[in-house]
Order: sequence, then C-alpha cells, then structure tokens
Amino acid sequence: MSALQFNQQLEHYSAYLKAFALNLTRDVENANDLFQETAYRALKHQSKFRPGTNLKAWLATIMKNIFINNYRRSKRQGVTLDGSDNAFLLDSPDRVVENSGEANLLMQELSVAIDKLNEDLRMPFLMHYQGYKYEEIADKLVLPLGTVKSRIHFARKNLRAQITKRYQNMAIGELAA
Repeated sequence: MSALQFNQQLEHYSAYLKAFALNLTRDVENANDLFQETAYRALKHQSKFRPGTNLKAWLATIMKNIFINNYRRSKRQGVTLDGSDNAFLLDSPDRVVENSGEANLLMQELSVAIDKLNEDLRMPFLMHYQGYKYEEIADKLVLPLGTVKSRIHFARKNLRAQITKRYQNMAIGELAA
C-alpha cells in the first residue's frame, strides 16, 4: 500500500477513530489528543502494516494500547485530571506524614506512670501488655488466675487515676494562665 493510499484510508477511518477515542476517554480534549497520537504512530509505523489485513482494526488496536499505557502511567504517577476549579487538590498526596512527637511523649508519660505502680501490680500488667494470656501470667508468676485478673484490673484503674489527675491539673493550670 502506498503512502498516499494509507493516508486516504487513515482519513476515511478518522471519524470512527475519533468516536472510539471519545468513548475511551469520555473527554473531548483527551479524545483529540488520543486520536492525534494514534495517527502519528500509525504514520510513523505504516511500514509495519501488512496490506490485505484490516487497517481499521490495526488503528483501533494502536489507539487502545496508547490509551491503556497512558492510563497506567497516570495511575503510577498518581495524577488525576479534572476540569474543576479546585483541581490543584487532586494532585496532593494521599498519605499524611505523621508527627510521632505526641505519641512519644504519651508513651514516656505512661512509662513513668507504670513505673510508679506497686511491683505486685506492675509485673502482671506488663506481661499482659506484652501479650501474655492470663493463664500464662498465672503460671509464670505462680499466682491464682483470679489474683492475676484482679491485679491487672487494679493496675489499669491506678493508671487511669494517675492520667486523669495529671491532665486535670494541666487543664486547671492552663485556665489559670
């Protein structure tokens, strides 16, 4: 097939290709870009087209592959296109960088509060916090199961009281300031 015949056939199928591009992209501007890219690649690689085969299907395959590659690229880059006025919000990253400073301070405060616990309460509580089951704690500390449960309960109650007292005092201090 000569270059002139190829161009005429490409022009003949242009209405079909534009409609197919619009069907894929659902946007007029993106459809025009997709059509232009398809026409460019078809002209660039016209030597790879085998005469006697279906040119319309060959062009549609080129278009579909370009669309799929562009879609995958945009997904990888995390770019979303939107025509709205607040489009700048769409390109913002989905992840939020967390500041672990507050969590670290809270853990330090909890560690101090746990250290203030009576040894009889602290050991079962720490073992429970580390993931031991009540029965395992009872076996390791050679205590009855009910005693382990009650000591963990009292440890929690004591910690809750310490934390409540600390933050009530902080709130009162902030109100006075």
